[in-house]
Amino acid sequence: MHILKDPEKNESQALFDLYADWAGKSVLEIGSGDGRLTWRYADKVARVVALEPDEKTHALALNDRPSGMEHVELVNLGFDEFAKGNKEKFDLAVLAWSL
Repeated sequence: MHILKDPEKNESQALFDLYADWAGKSVLEIGSGDGRLTWRYADKVARVVALEPDEKTHALALNDRPSGMEHVELVNLGFDEFAKGNKEKFDLAVLAWSL
């Protein structure tokens, strides 16, 4: 049996209720999983760097990437490892499992 996560899209609505102006923003998503939430907001922003340390889950996101999402960079790293080598600044951060 396949488990549906958030079929009512409450997670997406929570994001949009917390912050309304996504246009042109760069977003760091920590714990992006298979991209389920990422794909729901990615069309509203300029760029996404989505971090997922689990290789299998990261592979699912790569496989399921919708067309038109080339501005979403799927990175197979955890936050600590990413932060050590990153100098880029982001407008928003999404901690996906905190919703």
